[in-house]
Amino acid sequence: MGGGVGQTVAVPLDPADLGAPSASPPPAAEPPRAAAAPPGGDAEDAAAPEADEPDDDPAVARKVEEQSAELEELRALEDAVISGAHEKPSPSMELRAAARRLGLGNPLRHHLLDALDELDEAARDASAGPPELPLVTDLSSFDVGAVKDGYDIPVEMQPLVADYIHFFQGAGRIWFRRWMSRSTRYIPVMTPILESTGVPRDLVYLAMIESGFSAQAYSWAHASGPWQFINGTGKMFGLRNDFWVDERRDPVKSTTAAARYLKDLYGEMGHWYLAWASYNGGRGKVRRAIEKRGTDDWWELADGKGLANETKHYVPKLIACALVAKHPRAFGFSDDEFDFLPKLEFDVVDVPAPTDLEVLARAAGATVEELSELNPELKRWCTPPMPEGKAYRLRVPPGRAPLFAANYPKLAPAERLAFKVHRVKRGDTLSGIAATYASAPEAIMQMNRLRNSRALRVSTELIIPVPSARAAKDGRADSALDRQVARARRSGFAAARPEEEVPAGAGNKAVATGPIKTEVVNGKTRITYGVQNGDSLWVIGQRFNCSVDDLKKWNGMTRHARRLQVGTVLSVWPGEAPAAPVQNVGGTLVAPKAQVVAAVAAPAGGNASKKTHLLVAGDSLWSVAQQYGLSVADLKKWNGIGDHHALRPGQTLVLAAPQR
Repeated sequence: MGGGVGQTVAVPLDPADLGAPSASPPPAAEPPRAAAAPPGGDAEDAAAPEADEPDDDPAVARKVEEQSAELEELRALEDAVISGAHEKPSPSMELRAAARRLGLGNPLRHHLLDALDELDEAARDASAGPPELPLVTDLSSFDVGAVKDGYDIPVEMQPLVADYIHFFQGAGRIWFRRWMSRSTRYIPVMTPILESTGVPRDLVYLAMIESGFSAQAYSWAHASGPWQFINGTGKMFGLRNDFWVDERRDPVKSTTAAARYLKDLYGEMGHWYLAWASYNGGRGKVRRAIEKRGTDDWWELADGKGLANETKHYVPKLIACALVAKHPRAFGFSDDEFDFLPKLEFDVVDVPAPTDLEVLARAAGATVEELSELNPELKRWCTPPMPEGKAYRLRVPPGRAPLFAANYPKLAPAERLAFKVHRVKRGDTLSGIAATYASAPEAIMQMNRLRNSRALRVSTELIIPVPSARAAKDGRADSALDRQVARARRSGFAAARPEEEVPAGAGNKAVATGPIKTEVVNGKTRITYGVQNGDSLWVIGQRFNCSVDDLKKWNGMTRHARRLQVGTVLSVWPGEAPAAPVQNVGGTLVAPKAQVVAAVAAPAGGNASKKTHLLVAGDSLWSVAQQYGLSVADLKKWNGIGDHHALRPGQTLVLAAPQR
């Protein structure tokens, strides 16, 4: 595919240079996507959020998971503490209660419990540091007029604004610290873009409450990036999202799109409060609330029915965030609480052919982590294919453009990549497709995030990494493809032997269910397991003493994966852990999962006589019945249970009829 380096440009982030994001031409190889969200792009108008292609790079995928979990944790805690009424219990008590409700096996539980220590520490440090304003000790007497002239957005003190200030000072302090630490990286880049688009600079705090300035944050509604665009709205404002890139994650492009969107909303609604609420809940819902209530006064609208609590809280949350972020000392934060990041700076270079990030990093004298951080829109471990005559604009660390310009032309053709698109036909197998294109099954699996060799579906399209044309012509090894195979194997992608493969279109009847085979690999036991009726990831994890996260990792599944199909084949590496006594955690009796599984696990549908089950947080009669192949009615009868809501962690259930 070849081609020389395009013009190398060092980019100063001047507002005049930051126009609307150009919609990049579609690459030569792009799988089909579901239809975009309906016109308007509001979350409320989309029939179903459109799922996104997962990241190919495990390091980026981990960052997406971490930053997404941060949003989920904060919102769970926010729901618990900001109750809508102004009679809030102790944040510590609410935090502990929220953690218990999540269940013992939920990873968010541990993060929330860890936040208790942060909360206690924050309470001790609340008055530290010399304030820029007099230290605000009583919000009821705080005169917002003393600072409002320092904002180009409307700010005023209302009860819910005060509630959110207290939340940021207390239960949400650990997250607000992170937001402030990231703010120094992104605010200097984002505010000139907002200003050049003709909207207030202080709208930057909307990105702060949306994502905490996390480029890879991904929500349950499939919103992505620092401004949390859903796919349909992002496309309306020029943000490309496909197999290769997600420009919603780019802090420069997404800020330009957000500025244009907010400008449109303000023009339609006539007030920034209404524009913010529309950004969160959809302009249609806000318009209907205005028509129904006969007023466009935001505080009157928020005091009645017609809008979700999240939308009602959105405006006061943004005001509170802006107040505290600009005056952290006045609201009890000290400078040493923040680990401020350096401003986002970079050079831009042209990459005409798809190239491995490892190779590009060497050419720029940088690391893969640096390139990933500067180019968060990339979803693969390489730059995307581009139409003839076009080049991908890659960001490199500042000052590295000349070095890259000197090194890139020296790259051997085998260091670059090529791709083909294959439409799966009935009877295709992964090994057969790989042989057709001189590729490798593992490379195809990783590129397309296939769980296993049996995951082929008729009429779907696969992106096939193939040897470069020059390497194939000369009969030489293709180092780029070899690296992909090695990377795939390190990430846990393993192709089945050809004789074990099930041709596309063969259907589930050709696939066995239950444990198919057990083998020893590198000294560890691996079970090949076919999903049965009634199985879930949790049930399988309980059966084989492993976590749901492990099952997803071993089988290349995304963190959001929930459903399993009968006949799907999973690789399972059963865990082995010693029994441990029941412990008292926060006043709740819990038993380690390893002990519960070792003591009471039995095959689904097997003989449960003389068996018992020790309940852990998150258990229900239905989940226990599914685990042991029993009925809920029998469990109630054998244990004298009249109300299934009366179950308690630490309680023992009898799994068989009493002997008479």
